[in-house]
Amino acid sequence: MRCLPLVALLAVPGMAMAADEARRNVFDDPFVQLTHGLPACAAPTGPLLTEAEARAQGHGRIERGTSCYRAGRCRLPNSYLYDKEIMPRVQKAVDADGRFDRTTSVWATGQRRWIWLQGCVSEVGEAASLEALVRGIDDVEGVVNELTVQPAR
Repeated sequence: MRCLPLVALLAVPGMAMAADEARRNVFDDPFVQLTHGLPACAAPTGPLLTEAEARAQGHGRIERGTSCYRAGRCRLPNSYLYDKEIMPRVQKAVDADGRFDRTTSVWATGQRRWIWLQGCVSEVGEAASLEALVRGIDDVEGVVNELTVQPAR
């Protein structure tokens, strides 16, 4: 009977370790901060996954990545291969536009020719303008706008 509590005590730290499993950018998805104008805006976590989450997403990523090529819509054999080319163009376009650096804090993640915009803008119109700007970049298939409005003080 005394062994049961000892076994239970040994199991608890193992559960805590699983809950605190390290998160990392397993798939090396591009994740960059585009603007820095709202310092109070909390930074998103980015494409950080646990090993278990990465295993769960692996098959879907392979399928989504190659379907573009199989359908004849991509020149590269996997749509994730575009992301490292696209992200510098996203950064350059936002910098060259000049409207967003002082009034927004925005991060971008690239996955399979899609760009996720996260962070804060001062006005609703800025979110729509950023989305339209990024959507117009060559090889960008889609934009997911997850920006929130945080009025500048």
